[in-house]
Amino acid sequence: MTLEAKANLSRKEELIMNVQSAISNRELLDQQERRESNARSYPRRIPLAISEAEGIYVTDMEGNKYLDCLAGAGTLALGHNHPTVIEAMEQVIRDKRPLHTLDITTPVKEEFVNELFSSLPEGFRHRAKIQFCGPTGGDAIEAALKLVKTATGRQSILTFQGGYHGATHGTMSISGNLGPKKNVQGLMPDTHFLPYPYTYRCPFGIGGEESHRISSQYIENLLDDPESGILPPAAMIFETVQGEGGSIPAPIEWIREMRRITEERGIPLIIDEVQTGIGRTGELFSFEHAGIVPDVFVLSKAIGGSLPLSVVIYDRDLDAWEPGAHIGTFRGNQMAMAAGTATLKFIKENHLVAHAGEMGQRLLHSLKELQQEFPEIGDVRGRGLMVGVEIIDPAKPHSASGSQPANPAVASGIQRECFKRGLILEVGGRHGAVVRFLPPLIITEEQVDEVISIFREALIASLAG
Repeated sequence: MTLEAKANLSRKEELIMNVQSAISNRELLDQQERRESNARSYPRRIPLAISEAEGIYVTDMEGNKYLDCLAGAGTLALGHNHPTVIEAMEQVIRDKRPLHTLDITTPVKEEFVNELFSSLPEGFRHRAKIQFCGPTGGDAIEAALKLVKTATGRQSILTFQGGYHGATHGTMSISGNLGPKKNVQGLMPDTHFLPYPYTYRCPFGIGGEESHRISSQYIENLLDDPESGILPPAAMIFETVQGEGGSIPAPIEWIREMRRITEERGIPLIIDEVQTGIGRTGELFSFEHAGIVPDVFVLSKAIGGSLPLSVVIYDRDLDAWEPGAHIGTFRGNQMAMAAGTATLKFIKENHLVAHAGEMGQRLLHSLKELQQEFPEIGDVRGRGLMVGVEIIDPAKPHSASGSQPANPAVASGIQRECFKRGLILEVGGRHGAVVRFLPPLIITEEQVDEVISIFREALIASLAG
């Protein structure tokens, strides 16, 4: 390239930057509102247009900088534009690798599978098979449901209250949230919802440790009752930490009991690791906290190194599919596989799984200290860097299990006040009253402390308002 061409390019880039800086967040948000579907969600609560992003920070069109503790709903394990991930993407292009291959294999794909399989629990890696799915976690959950129904010849699915598994027809059917279902007819039949051990709002009105024991006893009795009304199930599915349901971690002993109960009865166990997987909870896979191995688990979000990718990992005994039983044009996303391989390697080589556990404990400890100061914080919970703060109305009476009514107005106010102060958080859970923390795994001690400081200021401002 000539010096003149380079100078022209430089002037062109400068012009583009000047044009971008002249555009406000409001202009782009208004344009988005005019043209995008009414189904859009995040911009309603997080009103910004992102211009740049690096690490844990994003910068909007007006130069405002934010700590991003949403991180693509847990997708960005290494934060935005991590150098390792960018280098892996660029290497694919430099080497003229194919970007799209359907399910035809490539060296990039085989390296990804090697890295992923080497990360599996030792007793499972030699029995594992993998199915590449469409680019979303929802598609991989759909594939998992088809897999177990094909393998068992059964049709009933056991799922849990408060669970979230996607927004497709089948995944919506096995998710607890009623809102998206009310206008959609003909959802998947033979879906049975079981009580999840939500200690703070115990479904049995008891609370505490006894909650998960009763849940286990109830489920075991249900499966052994010849008049339960439920035919032998094709599978049980759950998240070890309910994400959209409010960052609710299942007790470790309960997870072990679900594995025992399903294994003894020949029921395949599916663990949804879409949000919990790849180090987020302080283990590479969240089921490892309980020392169990499921029959099937699903990965998406972080597994693609920030790019769209989803897979199902399962025991080879379930591989009863015929060719083409589950397909998808974009299941061969080579750049996502390269980025995913680089992400997995970086996480392991830099001990980010342990780091996520340590930073999660620091975050939980600080939030529990705030709980002593503010009665509006009803519960603080989580596992690793998947943390939730449930906001309640302390003036209202307690339930039988000791909890008080949710206060979604204050939770939303906290989110707004955090945003004003440069912190992006999400709200979710029952009644939208749980403030959720999902920062990248690279978050530092100083950044955790900054997050807590902003959260405290926002809480005070929200209560004052």
